[in-house]
Amino acid sequence: MTCIIVDDEPLAVKLLETFVERTPDLQLQGSFTDSIAALDALRSKPADLLFLDIQMPDMNGMELAHAIDTHRTRVIFTTAFKDYAFESYEVNALDFLLKPIRYVKFQAAIDKARKLFSAGHAATPQQMSTETLSPQEKSVFLKVDGELRRIDLSKIVYVEGMKDYLKFSIEGEKAPLVTHLTLSSAEEMLPSSQFMRINRSYIISLQHIRSIDRNDCVYIGDQIIRVTESYRERFMAFVTNHLPG
Repeated sequence: MTCIIVDDEPLAVKLLETFVERTPDLQLQGSFTDSIAALDALRSKPADLLFLDIQMPDMNGMELAHAIDTHRTRVIFTTAFKDYAFESYEVNALDFLLKPIRYVKFQAAIDKARKLFSAGHAATPQQMSTETLSPQEKSVFLKVDGELRRIDLSKIVYVEGMKDYLKFSIEGEKAPLVTHLTLSSAEEMLPSSQFMRINRSYIISLQHIRSIDRNDCVYIGDQIIRVTESYRERFMAFVTNHLPG
């Protein structure tokens, strides 16, 4: 896998270069302390992975990520600011490494990249079968009341969209967890093998479905949610595939 390092701190660049050298299947394509120069390089010759700092002058890392094809070049953010973790989902980030970065964390991110590329270059990490994921990858972080909470994917019952906010219904939680995120971003974040959007306002956990009535209403958690026409074909394909015989 080819990679590019972008960080305005030379010492941080050097550390990542050392990590890349220690990793046999990584090939360093270039290192940059200037995000604009890095963007030019990526446009002329895309890399498989981009190790990207966020807080940088001229163009910050999030702006750079928005300017490139993040399905062709997968982004691994490297930053000292955990507040950006949730925003990283909006640019299809592969991983989010907090500084000071340890090699074991770096290796875990590369392992995730290996699985991604072996499954097919166009696939997103959320589309990989959860059976191939480590326990750490079978969860998501939600920013709730100013702190990041790790939630097991198996505990998420459904997600309800409310403009720029979402309500996550969690098994065992009395009240839903409210977080600042769009439903489209949550759809990218949650693995399609476990979750499906069934109308404009809801994503449901397929394993938590109790029943489906003749009016295409799904009984799940404390809700009855109707599958609307534009989402019906995909949902019924899932149901058909799980019928006996």
